[in-house]
Amino acid sequence: MAIHAQSANLSGTVALSSQLVDRGLPVTRETPIVQGAISWASPQGWSLRLSASAEARRLDRLTETFAQAARYWTLAPDWEMGASLSYYVYPNGPRQARAYDRVEAGLGWVYRDVLTFGLSAIHGVGPGDRRLRGAADVGFHWPLPRHFGFSAGAGISQAKVVSYRYYDHDQASSHEDGGVSYYAYTRWNAYRYGHVGLTWTYESWHLELDRILTSGYKRSRNSLDVAPWVATLSFSF
Repeated sequence: MAIHAQSANLSGTVALSSQLVDRGLPVTRETPIVQGAISWASPQGWSLRLSASAEARRLDRLTETFAQAARYWTLAPDWEMGASLSYYVYPNGPRQARAYDRVEAGLGWVYRDVLTFGLSAIHGVGPGDRRLRGAADVGFHWPLPRHFGFSAGAGISQAKVVSYRYYDHDQASSHEDGGVSYYAYTRWNAYRYGHVGLTWTYESWHLELDRILTSGYKRSRNSLDVAPWVATLSFSF
């Protein structure tokens, strides 16, 4: 969650993932995803972060863009608190991913870089998506010998579920996409998600393998499937 203030103000990360997953829900198909991020942090606790992702086979079409401004405070020797404002856009991903376009305000707490807890208020930016919804997340990380670590997380969130019904002729109230018209139906539901994983970190390299768990999500027809396992290899500089 937190980007701790460091003497080095500017940093970056490049990564390769097996799938892009957002709070337990698939944003892309199960395919290699290239990610890049750049971060700036001040000694006073301010930070800015920009990132982008694309399928490895279609690097010219971004599947996700992300921007965040945050401020972090030290509450006690073992505790840190942060507030953030984030903007997520999925410009060229599958149609289902466009339901995740949003502005998100968050509050988070960190205990000794081991335990994190966060609350988020989410406001969609897509057509007809004006309902304020929330999410709560908790995360745990514990170092193991030989550069390994154990990670786990769980959360609950309200999701926008969009169903599509297609027609082979135009309708006045339908949407047009590539010559095919369709109706979009929006539903809302709360669901639970989590992961259990193993990490390996050595100098600037980080490898993580997570078992993804999702419960209570009401899938729409033709929705994407989340892979049971998601792997990510990243390099920071």
